[in-house]
Formats: sequence, structure tokens, C-alpha cells
Amino acid sequence: MACGSVRTCRLPGCSGLAHGLECAGVCGLRACVETLLRSLLEDLGLEQHYTEKLTLSKVLQIDEKTVADDSAECPSDLPWCFLKRLMMVNVTARNMKCVPVCEPDRDALSGDTGLDLDNLVNSPNSGDVLNPLDVITALFLCSDGFVQQEMALKMSMCQFSVPLLLPNSDTQQCTLMLWAMRDIVKKYRPQSLSESKGFIEERIVLSELPLVSFVRLGECSLSKSEVLNKLLSNSQQYHDTFVHRNMECGDSPRRISNGLTEISWYLPCGNKNIDLFAEPVAVANLRGDITSFETQFSFLCQTSAAVFVFFDDLDSPHRLLTDQHEAQIFLVGNHQSKSFRLDALKKVATELNLTKSNIILKTKQMNDADFVKNLRDTVRNVVENPRTRMQVEQMADIARELGMVVDEDFPECQRAKRNADAITEEIEDILQYKEAQLPLQGNIWKALTRLEKEECRLNKAGSENIEQYKGDLLIEKKQLREEQNRYSMSDAMSCFISAVSRPGIERSYFLKWMRINLDNLSQEKLSVLREEYKEKSQSSANKEEIKDLDRQLSNSSLGTEHFLREMGQIYEASVALPESDASRRQLQHLPILCAELLLDGFPLELVDGEASNIPLRWVSDVLSQLNTLVYPNNKILVVTVLGVQSTGKSTLLNTMFGVQFAVSSGRCTRGAFMLLIRINEDFRKVLGCDFMVIIDTEGLKSPELAQLDDSHEHDNELATLVVGLSDITIVNIAMENSTEMRDILQIVVHAFLRMKEVGKKPKCLFVHQNVSDVSAHDKNLRDRKLLLQQLNEMTQTAARMERKEENKNFTDVMEYNPDTGNWYIPGLWNGNPPMAPVNAGYSEAAYDLKKNIIHMLGDCESTSNEIWEFVEWTRSLWNAVKHENFIFSFRNSLVADAYMRLCTEFNKWGWEFRKHMYTWITHAETTISNFGTVAVKSEASDMGELLVRLKDDARSELSKWETTLLENLTQYFKKTEGHVHLVEGYKEDFSNSVKSLRREMESSILNQLEAAAEIRKGMTALERIKETHTTKLEQEVHSLIEKCRQTKAQSTDEELDGEFDKMWGNITKELSFGGLKKMDVFDKVYNYLRKNLTHKGSRASELVMGKPLRSCGTQPFKYPAEGFFNRLAGTVKQMFNVQDHTTAVQRMAESIIAACTQFVAEKVGKKTDYHDNYIQEILQMIDERLSHNQDIIKTDIEFEVSLKQHICGVAARRFQEMHKDFLRRNDPFRCLKQHKDKYRADFKDLFHERDQCHKKAEEFTTLCLTPAVVDYVNNSLGPDITAHRVSRRFSRLATRFQWHPFKNYKAIYPTWKIAHDGSIEASDYWKYVMRKFNEQFAEEYDANPAAIPSHWDGITKEDAEKSLRESFGIK
Repeated sequence: MACGSVRTCRLPGCSGLAHGLECAGVCGLRACVETLLRSLLEDLGLEQHYTEKLTLSKVLQIDEKTVADDSAECPSDLPWCFLKRLMMVNVTARNMKCVPVCEPDRDALSGDTGLDLDNLVNSPNSGDVLNPLDVITALFLCSDGFVQQEMALKMSMCQFSVPLLLPNSDTQQCTLMLWAMRDIVKKYRPQSLSESKGFIEERIVLSELPLVSFVRLGECSLSKSEVLNKLLSNSQQYHDTFVHRNMECGDSPRRISNGLTEISWYLPCGNKNIDLFAEPVAVANLRGDITSFETQFSFLCQTSAAVFVFFDDLDSPHRLLTDQHEAQIFLVGNHQSKSFRLDALKKVATELNLTKSNIILKTKQMNDADFVKNLRDTVRNVVENPRTRMQVEQMADIARELGMVVDEDFPECQRAKRNADAITEEIEDILQYKEAQLPLQGNIWKALTRLEKEECRLNKAGSENIEQYKGDLLIEKKQLREEQNRYSMSDAMSCFISAVSRPGIERSYFLKWMRINLDNLSQEKLSVLREEYKEKSQSSANKEEIKDLDRQLSNSSLGTEHFLREMGQIYEASVALPESDASRRQLQHLPILCAELLLDGFPLELVDGEASNIPLRWVSDVLSQLNTLVYPNNKILVVTVLGVQSTGKSTLLNTMFGVQFAVSSGRCTRGAFMLLIRINEDFRKVLGCDFMVIIDTEGLKSPELAQLDDSHEHDNELATLVVGLSDITIVNIAMENSTEMRDILQIVVHAFLRMKEVGKKPKCLFVHQNVSDVSAHDKNLRDRKLLLQQLNEMTQTAARMERKEENKNFTDVMEYNPDTGNWYIPGLWNGNPPMAPVNAGYSEAAYDLKKNIIHMLGDCESTSNEIWEFVEWTRSLWNAVKHENFIFSFRNSLVADAYMRLCTEFNKWGWEFRKHMYTWITHAETTISNFGTVAVKSEASDMGELLVRLKDDARSELSKWETTLLENLTQYFKKTEGHVHLVEGYKEDFSNSVKSLRREMESSILNQLEAAAEIRKGMTALERIKETHTTKLEQEVHSLIEKCRQTKAQSTDEELDGEFDKMWGNITKELSFGGLKKMDVFDKVYNYLRKNLTHKGSRASELVMGKPLRSCGTQPFKYPAEGFFNRLAGTVKQMFNVQDHTTAVQRMAESIIAACTQFVAEKVGKKTDYHDNYIQEILQMIDERLSHNQDIIKTDIEFEVSLKQHICGVAARRFQEMHKDFLRRNDPFRCLKQHKDKYRADFKDLFHERDQCHKKAEEFTTLCLTPAVVDYVNNSLGPDITAHRVSRRFSRLATRFQWHPFKNYKAIYPTWKIAHDGSIEASDYWKYVMRKFNEQFAEEYDANPAAIPSHWDGITKEDAEKSLRESFGIK
């Protein structure tokens, strides 16, 4: 690292040079060394951070340097250049030189180009330089524990050595960097596991390994560090693990890093031809002479299995070597050195009782390779037979005994560790622990998820009353929340919430300790399960056990996200409690805690991958609190990565942005997590935002989900959500899974077309992993064009299905440039892991991608969203995703299209089936109604026999049609066109649908036959009563007259009424007819309308569910054109005038409405009962006419739904009346009761022997003439009265008391703006009003009280007021 200048010690009277050597001046050593540190920190611009430590937030923030390729120009640039490259795991991080702005070559300008060899030899190199180790040491001294941890982790990934003992020349103390190394996790395979292909994965500070240390005594001509690098590298994979003198800037004098002890590890891969050592080993390297750093040397001797001492001259003091230590001592010398003396070596060897095997010399006859081989053989013997093995964690006790500092020995870290241990020490079985300590996120939360989606999709509603069904779902949800609230907070969660409530850095240490402990537990559990799985897999007889192990492998992950998820569920459950509840008030602080964590750099779970749901209230409140914390700096831009499982999505994000999404075994991302990265204040104007939100998603097409029925649904829902939320989506593609990602993208595009609005046009970048060829971009031109062509075809297929043909290409839905939108990234590792460093090409490619993303965000035309807007958009988009109940279940749009074609054909066959059976049942009902009449002769002797025969005929007819439909299905799957092969898997489903249709039709027809028979029986009984009542009445009258004559008394009317009522009661008892069952036609029509729109997308589902059918069709239909033209954004306007299009669509709608109205009138005119075929035929008429006109007049889903709702509302109203009239006409009791008064009058007249001619004339006038006249008058005056009521006018002072139409109110009051109610759901306000004043409304409008769903009873006045405030945007 260049640009350093050698500084003279500034202390008075000191003439020594502050360059890391002992000061030769008169000042004290301590004061001089302090000056060395402070002067270096000043050079590096880090003096402020020596006291105010660097934080991860500062290191990872995005600024102008993030996208700048400029090299360091001065020493103060060096730390930031190193950190920038290190955070992106770039192996060139230590090789940075600062390049000052050079002046022009004066000799060249003057034309003097003569040969001046003296000048060439004596010219300075590039000025004085800084040693890389000094910069690294300075950065560790100036960073907090989390930056140190991140640096150590990234250095380890680069296969750099990391600090084990960090010197501080300011305090003259060393620090054991235990905490800094705790995040390093290594995977390796010792030779003992090579046959079984097993591996070990563990945290390196907990690995019990032999430590081999290398030190220097006095001056040494051999480069100890370079020899070590060769020792640890095979000939095909050399790597500079340790900085050495022959590296760039490595020969610069060290100013503060003498005494630094570094550590690295050699880890085998299990291949004898590659591994240098069969077992893992740790290697330590002490910088500087051991005579100056006795404490460090003593530490190494007590912790190492062997210590290799490099020397040239053993005449220097060697007292340290003669001290008794447990470690084996090996002497490594250079026989070629001028200062080497063999006699001195013999003397020391004798004193130390060393054998020949303990001495390794490089002789004149030995080249470097042979020397390294001898050294390696010696080390191998030590590794295979070590005297001691020790964990780094165990070394802490030795360090403390020697007076060293351990980096995690301070109060906040230790308190956090105790709190974390208190929780994790209780964990024995992870599955049982989750159920006991984290119960709210288990089955209850998953059941709530299913209910939430069912609320939107109504897949299981069947023919139930929809409002009642939705009310039942709400009640069930409430019960589940009550069940959650019955759980008392577990001990683990109490401890967890208490710990994350701690102030300052202690909370961050607690969460890190939790993550470390939980990862250790998961790794331990997973390794045991993997071994058991491997054993059971050897035999096919263990299928059930293997299945259970598979489930355990999937569920054995336990991380901090599970505790935070439980915290979210605790909060969501508490929100269901009354606001006055003490428990609810106690938990109101939880969102702000999580918001603070998000601000500190911890990820927030956006989508729960295990339940496939968003805890919306929790996420919304957390982000709302975040918005409050950062306001007014609350603008964000969103970047998301999407890809198939195990393609390196999280690793790519970690490399680009320096973050830490989980990537280790068993800790794969589930769901989606969001993380905040700060934008530097000076760079905010460039990007137009204050934070960048990074969203990492779970891998799609995961093997554990592939066997589930809803695996496509899970992946497609997640992909659609995160792409819709993003400004830029990185689509991560490995060559072997490009087809899967293309399928996912097609569904995302298709879903966007079906939704109301995507809101913004997401930018799309394709990242092709594991492509290292420099010609990849040119060579893959054809593949890129093919990919785009396929995506275009799928988009067109989806657009055709959704009748949105204006979307011709993939780029109409997502912003994508095939030339600049494809990035080719080489493989992650440079060589064979675990000893392979990260490929520099990977880091550079990731850096270029990062720069491009930032430039794209800066050039983004759409403005950034504020956090609260992101919250609203998340809520809206997730609601749309939940309403989508069709397209997500398919692999891609071609499958969906093929399925739709099959559905269309199947519906045609089903319709023919229904029409035929409707005709059949009509004839059968006629036969039943005419049974027993003179005009019809029947073979059946009674009604029972006829009914049995008709049922047998119906079953025969149904069986014949069932066979026909199954044959049609078989023939359809024999076709070769229309991508029929893609839906082969659905053949069984459709076969079952045929059988289900037959059962449905059979049940319906048998019920209709029974009903018709009941009606006929009742009417027969009524006719029999009518025939006999006259005789009975006469008999009663004669008896009564005879009785009166005998008693010579006159009966009064009241007495006659009493006798008549007694007789009437006896007669009506003879009737046993129960009457016909009343049906709710609106419910039936609504169910068929909903089924008709099921495949039309989430927007259609939202619209049809949001408006009650009873409120549809009450006003003339008007085409809602505004949304259509806003969506097209001018496309159609260029083709023809908006007004012309609106008029054309309105006329088409009126034409369809007229045809349907005529159809309804014809059915009503027949005075039959309502039949489901009627509404099915109406919907089919609408679909046919819309399809026929689609090429001429473009419409959208809003138009289709509103038209169908209007027509179905009108039809349902007419059909309900028709059904009511049918029941009234065919009710024997009603018919009999209608004539009761007439029979009573006849009875009295006969008794009094009155002339009935005048009476009959009065009856004719009352019952016939008067109704006819009233009907005529009503028919004449009705339209005039209606026209008057519809006009709806007002008069005020402003209109000079002239009548003025309400709809033109703006002509009188131009500043008024009366907004329409844009909500599609009935608000709690109107539900509350309707329930409370139901009886008053009924009385006012002379109607029966409405059927109010039971769950409306739970809506309080406070709920109504809150709903009203939300409707009008009042906070």
C-alpha cells in the first residue's frame, strides 16, 4: 500500500524514525511507539475513529466512492479502498497502491530522450509506501466489534490470514481477537470421511484443531510468510495467505503491526491427490522478532502443538528457546545465509535436546520446492500426531493469564452472552422447542393464513350465502386470534423481548450471540439428521422414516428470525384485543423495537416463507415506526434478487452490498427479508433517496416444496410480490435452471396483467452465474434473443387470455434491454474449496453489476417512494396476490393457456349436458303436473310409481351423458395441437369433474322431480277439497237450520262465524302438504357469477367480491372508461378519439343488456320457477358477445365485471320475484285461504236464504274490474313518476331558488369536490348503520328487514368511526 511517508518522531530531542523500528532517540520507547500509532492514524485519516469506532452502517453506506473506479490518491484513501474491496470479498484488497496525480515527464516534453542509465537506477520507485499489515492493524484498532467481525469473515473468505493477537502500541497490550473470528464458519472433509462423502461444518473458533506456529528469532534471510504461503499451497493453486516482502508494498517497514499474530487454516477436501494435509490444521504467524514480543511467543508456545523458529544467526540471545514449553520446537534456518553458523546451531540444539528431525535447513543443493516439501513433511507429522489440540475459544484463558485482553471481555458483550445463553441452553429438541416456546407461529398462524386467502378466493364457499360464509371466516379468524391470546408469553420470548429492549450496543451483541448459538445448534442437529438420512436411504423399506427425516431436516432450522416472527405474532394477536386491554398496551412498543433493529442493519422478515403470508399489521406498524424515526429522510428505492434455490442469490447480495444474508448449510433463506442500506448524505441528491432497501428471497423450485400440491402457487406468489415491490429485480440464473426462471417470469408477467395496477414498471436484470468466458456476452447473443422471444410469446399468450393485446412484448410489462440487461458472472471460487479463495473475477463482476444498479437507480424516471408509500403498496399488492386464485397454480403461461382451452371445451360439453337435462326435466315436470287429468293417460297407477319410473329414466340419461363427456375428454387428449401435452397431468382432475357434474345434476334433477310430485299432490288434495266443500257446507247449513227451527232461535253472524271456523279447521287438517322451499336466487346468481370470473384474475375477484349483488343493476349502466384510459396511457388515444371509444363501448353494453333483458322477460313470462340454467345461459351470452366484439372494441376487466354485475343484479331481482310468484301460485294453503271469506259469505247466504246474484256482481267488480283499472293507471303514470324521481334536483339561494340537477352541482359551486366512494368493500361504517337501523329502514321503505350477517353484530361504534376516517383519509 503506497503513499506512506516515513515520519520523524515528533517528541522533543528525539531523532529516531517512526517507522516501526526501535526509536534511536533519547525519548522513551512507549512515548515513541504511541507517536508511531497516532502519526499513522493521521496519515490514514483514522484518528477520529480511534475513539469513535467505525460502524457497519458507516462502512456499508453507499456514497460517490462506491461507484468510483479511481485509485487511492493519498494515504487517507487507503483504508476506504481496502474496506470497499474487502466488503466485496476481492482478493486484490491488499494490493492497493495510491496513485498520486503525476506531473508530465519534463524530459519527454523537452525532447531529451537520451540514454541515462544512472538516472534509471537511482530514480525513486514510487515514493515511500505503507505496509498492508499496518493499514489492516489500524483498521482493526479503529473499528467496533461488528466491523472487526465482518472484516475477519471476508478476509477468511479471501483466504487471507486474520488477526489472532492484535497489538496496540498505544496501550502496549495485545488483544485476542476471539469475537472477531466468531462469525467464521468452515466446511471441510477430512480423509476419515472421504468414502462416506460426509463433511464437517462448524464455527472455526469452536474447532478443536492442532495449532502450528511460525516465529522469527533475530534477522532471517528467508521470508517466513512467503515460505508459509508455499507450505499451504499446492503447485496448481498458489495463494498469498500471508503478506510477505515480495508482495506489492510488502517490503515496506512495518510501523505498528510488529507483534501482530495472524492465523489461518488448512482444511482438506477429502481428495488424496489434492490435499496437502489429511486432517485440518491451524497455522499462526507472529510478525517481528520474538525477543521483542515475549508475551506473544509465550502464548503460542502454550497453545501450539509445534512452534517453528526461523533464524539465521543463533548467536543472538536464545533464552526464550530454552524455557520449558509443552510445544515441540523446530528450528528452520538458511544454510546459505552469511550469518549462519553451524556450531551455534549445534549448541542450541543440544541445549534443547533436539533431534535431527527437529531441524530443517535450506542448503545450497536444495531449491525452494524441495525445502518447502521437507518443511511440509515435518508439519504433516505434527498434524497426524499432535501433542495438543485446542479451540480458539479455549485460548482465552491462557491469554488472560498472560495479561492479554480478550476482545469480548467487556460488560455489554458478556451481559448479552448471558442473556442469549439463558435462552439457547434450554433447547434440546428444536421441533419440540418451537412448539413449546414459539407456539403462535405454528399451526394457528398457518390456519390464519389459509383463512385470509380463503376470504379473498372463496374456493370452498360452494353454494353458501357469500356474506354469511365470509362472516363465518371472520368469526373463525377471531377465534384463532383468541386462541393465540390464550397463550401466556413463553419464558424464552419474555427473555428475548427483554434483551432486545436493552439500550445501545448490548442489543446488537445479544442478537449476534443468539444467531451464533442458534446456528451452532442447527448445524449440530442437521449433521446428525443427515447421517441418519444417509443410512436410511440405503434401503427402500424405510420410506416412512425417510419422509419423517425429510420433514425434520426442513424444520430443524432455528434462527433469530423465528423469535422476531413470534414477536410479530404476539403483537398481531394483541391488536385483536380491545384498545383498553392492559396486555395490548404493554406490547405497543414492539414495532418501534423492530424498527430500531432495521435501522441498525438487521433484516426484517417481510414474507413468512413457512406460512407463505405477510403479517401485514406487524410489518406495517414496524415500517410506520421506521418512517417516524428517519423522517424527513424517508425515501427509499428497492432492489430484489430472485432465483432458483442454491444458485447463489444471497451470496451475490452479500458480495455486492457487504451484507450478511444467511448462506450456510441448513440456513437457506425462507420467504423474503428486507434490509436497509444508508445512502451518504452527499450522494442522496444523485440517487434521489435516503435508503436502499435490499430484499432477499427464498430459492424458488426448492426440492422440499416440489412434492406439494401448491408448490407453484407458493413460488409464483412470492415472485410476483417482490418483483412488484421492486425498482430493480435481479433475476439470478444458473445455466441448468434457466427454464425454471423463465417459467416464473411468465407467471409474474401474467399476474401483473391480471392485477388492477402494477404501479410501476419494474426494471429487470438477468445475472447468469458460472459463466467465465470473456466472450460470453457475444457468444450468448443468440441465447439472449431466444430468451426474449420466448418471454414475448408468453406475454402475448397471457395478454390474449386477459384480452389485453396492447401488451405485445415482455418489455411492455417489465423494463428490460437484452443488450445491457444481461450480466455474466464467473464462478465464486478460484479453485477447489475449502482452500479456494473467492474468485477475483466474481468480485469484479459483482462490483460492476452493483455500479450499474446504482446508476440505473440514479437514472430512474420514477421517483423514489417514501416508506409509508411502500407500506401502502405492499398492502395493496399482497391483497391483489391473495385474490389471484388461478394463474399462480400453473408452471407457466403456456400451461395456463392450454388449461384454459381445455376448460373452454369442457364447459361447452357441460353446457350441452345441462341444456339436454333441462329439456328432459321440463318434460318430466309437465308429465307430473298433468298426472291424473282426463286429458292425459298414464301407465302408472299412482304418483309414487310414476316418480320411481321418472327417476330411473333420469339416471339412465345421466349415465349416457357421463359416458359421452368422458369419451370427449379422451379424444381431446389425443390431439396434437394446442399444447395439450402440457395439461396431461390435469386429465384425472377433469375426469373427476365429469363425475362430480353428473352427481350434481342427479341430485338437482331428483330434487326437482320430488318437488314437482309434491306440488301435484298438494294441488290434487286442494281440488278434492274444492269438489266436496259445497256438499259439506250444505249439510252443515241444513243441520244448522234444522237446529234453529227446533229451538226457534235466530243465529247471529258471530255465531255463524264460529260454526264456519270450526268446520274450516276440520277441513284444512286433512291437508298434509308441506309447501315448497324458498330459495335465495341472489345467492345462486352470485355464485355462478363468481365462478364465471374465477379465471379472470385478482382484480376481477376483488371487484366481484367487493360489491353486493343486491346493489347492482339498480341504476342505468354507465361504462367506467376512466381506469381503462389511464392504464393504456395514451395508446388507444392515438388510434381514435376517447369519446368515440366510450360511446362504442356503451352501445355494445346496452346491446348486450337489451338481449339479456329480453331473455329474462321470456323466462319470467313463462311463469315457471327459477332454474340455474337461466343465469348460466345469460353469462354465456355475455361472454360470447364480448368475445365476438373484442377485436373491434377494446375493453378491460373493470368493464366486464361491472357489466356482468349489472345484468346479473337485474336478472336476479326479476328471477327472485318470479320464484316468489311461483311459490305463491303453487301453495295449496294460500289458494284455499284466498277463498275462505268467499266460502264464509256463501255459507251465511245459504243459511239466510239470500239472493246471491247481486253479491256475485259485487265480487266481479271488486276482484276483476278494479284491479284491471288500477293496473292501467299504474302503467300509464309509472314512467312519469319514475322520471320525476330520477331527476333528483335541488334549489338554493345560489340557484335563485330555481331547480337544478344534483349531478351538475359544480356549475353552482365550482370549488366543491364531492368524491365518490371508491372502495370496493362495504365499509364497517355502513355495516354498522345498516345493522343498527335495519327495522327503521324497513318501515320507511315498506320492505321486510334485511338479512344481516351475524358477524356484523360485532362491529362497534368505534369501528364505524374508524372506518369513516379511513374512507376520507383522516388520520
